[in-house]
Amino acid sequence: MTYLKDVFSKTKTPQSEPIPGSTQTPNSAGGYAWTVNDWTRLDRFLILGSEGGSYYASQRKLTLENAEAVLRCIRVNGVKTVQRIVEISEAGRAPKADPAIFALAQAAGAKADDETRRAALAALPRVCRTGTHLFHFAQYVDDSRGWGRGLRRAVADWYRQPADKLAYQAVKYQSRDGWSHRDLLRLSHPKAEGAHQELYRWIVKGWDGAGDEPHPEPALRLVWAFERAKRATSEAEIVALIREHRLPREAIPTQWLTEHAVWEALLADMPMTALIRNLATMTRVGLLTPRSEATRQVVAQLADRDRLKKARVHPIAVLAALKTYAQGHGERGGNVWKPVKEVTEALDRAFYTTFQNVRPTGKRWLLALDVSGSMECGNIAGVPGLTPRVASAAMALITAGTEPEHTLVGFTAGSGGFGGRWGGGHSGLSHVDVKPGMRLDKACQVVSRLPMGGTDCALPMLWALKNRVAADVFVVYTDSETWAGNVHPVQALRQYRHEMGIPAKLIVVGMLANAFSIADPTDAGMMDVVGFDTATPAVMSDFVAPESGGL
Repeated sequence: MTYLKDVFSKTKTPQSEPIPGSTQTPNSAGGYAWTVNDWTRLDRFLILGSEGGSYYASQRKLTLENAEAVLRCIRVNGVKTVQRIVEISEAGRAPKADPAIFALAQAAGAKADDETRRAALAALPRVCRTGTHLFHFAQYVDDSRGWGRGLRRAVADWYRQPADKLAYQAVKYQSRDGWSHRDLLRLSHPKAEGAHQELYRWIVKGWDGAGDEPHPEPALRLVWAFERAKRATSEAEIVALIREHRLPREAIPTQWLTEHAVWEALLADMPMTALIRNLATMTRVGLLTPRSEATRQVVAQLADRDRLKKARVHPIAVLAALKTYAQGHGERGGNVWKPVKEVTEALDRAFYTTFQNVRPTGKRWLLALDVSGSMECGNIAGVPGLTPRVASAAMALITAGTEPEHTLVGFTAGSGGFGGRWGGGHSGLSHVDVKPGMRLDKACQVVSRLPMGGTDCALPMLWALKNRVAADVFVVYTDSETWAGNVHPVQALRQYRHEMGIPAKLIVVGMLANAFSIADPTDAGMMDVVGFDTATPAVMSDFVAPESGGL
């Protein structure tokens, strides 16, 4: 009888085998987990992308798998897919626009589905808000479909936006992916008159309108200033053009972009995303220094919640900027700078500001970080050095900073008491010495030094049960490529619920756009969410305590 119990058990099954009677499937690590549905995978792809791949799947393989999931969603309900693309894009929930643009292009090419194609083309200006976005879309659709009448009309409609806004797009975003505005205008043939007609003529044929006096048409004065800047012979002239006509950085000839005065002029009207990207450069040229007026201006802008939201600044963009700025040198190249403390601290605060407001639930949280080898591969949104392993610490700090009652642990190598590590064999559990208030770049460094171990996502529940630790919710930040351990995480959770008498919940924060989850989709007390979705912390709080009213 003993051998039967050991071989066939629904309460204690090695993670290298499926739970009997479940719908688990093999994951890429040799263990078993549940396969998420295509709609969940669509969300993961739209938010996290597949750039950099993962430990178990190359970038090409992971991208192809996600592309197939996108196509399946389109086939099942193309209009719903387009609505989801628009929703995530407009809410600024994704760090990069590329996955949404790619998915929209696939919907625009849906065969034998006129309703989906119409919905996708109608959504074009809502998802492709900049010239660069439009160029990406053109490349994606060019790879998957022909340029029919509906597509040409949709692109032509994009170019019918107000003339002053179109002039800005044409000056700031000139070409990308082998496409230019001239290419798209020649393909789409939008009809125009007045300022639009002159703009189109300048884009397609060029325009020698940079005389001594600004263009009489207000919408064309930016173009005049752009052309004039190409011929400028002094720093004073460039500065005057920037201040009078609000020229963006992309319109400034490169020889002037090492000058302090030029950057000072640019800062006055610099868009938020450009400001965050250029902090290192402005420090290197001497504009940002301790207690300077420019530094005070930057700090004030980074603290402006409304401006961050309006610009759709994503937490990943802030975290990437903080990580690079604080280290004082770029990931590539030889540029170095001395970080300004006020700027570094402002970036740290801005990271939390870019997430939706979350109210504390008053519940007991146990946060567990997967710091295994598989989490060290791939990059979140293609940001160099921002691995899922490191990024999970930043995600955990949001909840840790909100919830007074929390414990933070990580899956590491080795064994021993929990004062150091707890567990056995290749898998263990360690306390993670990251506390609310710790600067994000420092927290990421702490996590990056933790010893890697096998992924046994059951350990948090097993440790809490063994030590009679009361927890209302377990949160696991993982790629769900779990394989180590003699019991599945859901079995450990059910044992914990039974023996502790606590209806504890499990939240799995997916840190990669793969197809797996350790959460049982049939258990209402378990939930999958997407890492680095700006809505995730509020969704988690509402799941744990609906009355908390996450905003």
